[in-house]
Amino acid sequence: MAEFANGGASGRTVATTITRYRYENGRTYHAYRDGEYWAPNDAQQNNHEAIVHHLCILTLNDRLYLAPIGSNPKRILDLGTGTGIWATDIADKFPDAQVIGTDLSPVGPGMQPDNVTFEIDDCCSEWVYPDHHFDLVHIRGLFGSIADWPQLYKEAFRHLRPGGYIEQVEWSVHNRSSDGTLSHNTVLARWSQHAIRTGTMTGKTFEIAENMAGLIREAGFVDVVEKRFKWPIGPWSSDIKLKEIGRWNLLNWEEGMEGWVMAGYTRVLGWSYQQVQDWLQEVRAALRDRRQHLYHEVRLVYARKPQ
Repeated sequence: MAEFANGGASGRTVATTITRYRYENGRTYHAYRDGEYWAPNDAQQNNHEAIVHHLCILTLNDRLYLAPIGSNPKRILDLGTGTGIWATDIADKFPDAQVIGTDLSPVGPGMQPDNVTFEIDDCCSEWVYPDHHFDLVHIRGLFGSIADWPQLYKEAFRHLRPGGYIEQVEWSVHNRSSDGTLSHNTVLARWSQHAIRTGTMTGKTFEIAENMAGLIREAGFVDVVEKRFKWPIGPWSSDIKLKEIGRWNLLNWEEGMEGWVMAGYTRVLGWSYQQVQDWLQEVRAALRDRRQHLYHEVRLVYARKPQ
């Protein structure tokens, strides 16, 4: 397997590991469990995460989640919390809840509420929390980073209280056309193919959006609900809300795409830094082509642990 499929921890102490980031191709990456995850953890990536968070809130009509968790959850776990923006917002919404956000990179200092804590942890390792503990386990954007999704869902099931919910949001890497303007050999079709190939080589699929509902059901969850949303790439839609989402999604691509592919293309596919930059120039040109009406799906799944 290629590197970020099975990076593993080095012999360094955790304190040293989490702060001595890998600097590579102009970006920084987590050092704890070095190589396990593909996204950078630098300021550029943090700014991009704010765009993604805004897109998700816009998509969900100003909601942070859709699962019917009630008005008084006590414990919430956010896996792969990134900058902690979702965890901070949910802690503000439920000031009496204990919110934990975990990630391979530390969350920077900020004005977080007192009821949220951030931990350096790998969600693919055995969880250390008590069984039947959480009211909600939240996952967003972990595509391409988990080798064993059934095991992760098993851990979530074990650590949720009876009646608790899992909720996951993922975006599809399959770019689609609303009017047949995306052929197999176009740049943004090949973009999808590269993502799928990278996931195959690392053993960490980038197609979890399409499969999570079934896997969550297989883990023992009930009342599985899947919601599908369309994110246009650019403001081409005649629908007012989709037009706004399209504007933000175009910015999402332009600000985020280097971070999406740099590690995977150079570490896994064997591209050079310059090859990646040349490819990104092609992608930027394709994104601005107003003749193409492209979109990709975002899927949200929530499900309940039986009583």
